[in-house]
Amino acid sequence: MKVKTILVSQPEPKVENSPYFEIQHKLKVKVDFRPFIHVEGVNAKDVRAQKVDLNNYSAIILTSKNSIDHFFRVAEEMRFKVPETMKYFCQSEAIAFYLQKYVVYRKRKIYVGQKDFVDLSPLIKKYKDEKFLLPASDQLNDDIPTTLNNLKVDWTPGTFYRTVMSDLTDLKDVYYDVLAFFSPTGIKSLFKNFPDFKQNDTRIAVFGSTTQKEALEHGLRIDIMAPAPGTPSMTMALEKYITEANKGK
Repeated sequence: MKVKTILVSQPEPKVENSPYFEIQHKLKVKVDFRPFIHVEGVNAKDVRAQKVDLNNYSAIILTSKNSIDHFFRVAEEMRFKVPETMKYFCQSEAIAFYLQKYVVYRKRKIYVGQKDFVDLSPLIKKYKDEKFLLPASDQLNDDIPTTLNNLKVDWTPGTFYRTVMSDLTDLKDVYYDVLAFFSPTGIKSLFKNFPDFKQNDTRIAVFGSTTQKEALEHGLRIDIMAPAPGTPSMTMALEKYITEANKGK
């Protein structure tokens, strides 16, 4: 079965040189983008109800750009002036760079991990006497509390935003050869919007083991998996599959 159309369950990339656009041009396929999930902020009142008082913390652990946006949004709603002495522990360089949207970088104490959350462990351990706040979503990866508890530091999780399933009902009669998913919630959103979804000839692409597990639990056949040997990214996995499927086109 040849591939002509792909639906990527994420927002359209804002950069012109996205690998998705290269696939579209190189392999002559149509690539559409549609977020199956979106993020909604939790208001300051609900954050307070979680017994989170921003005055009580000397360090913030930031795991995503969303966690940065919603921490500073809630701080503003609470009329809390973030002190210059606040320490920021960022999971990656990209997250630390994004922090510059809100703080003057050179004047702040910012500590940066490599990529995975566990990479922050040595830095957090070095400042184990701080009181840490983790502003996060309602769907926290299990490795985060496990890592922090093992470090025996004083930390508090706070739900500052929620991952919500998007309304996709306008796609009811639209067919794609490939659907690409990046999170378990994306799979759940598919079945919430289309409870009677039948895969038939639709190819399912998934990124990550938790997304794979969710897809299998919903009875889906997984045709494209990333990361995999030789294809560490979704775009590489898609390109490899489509090239094979469309041979002799």
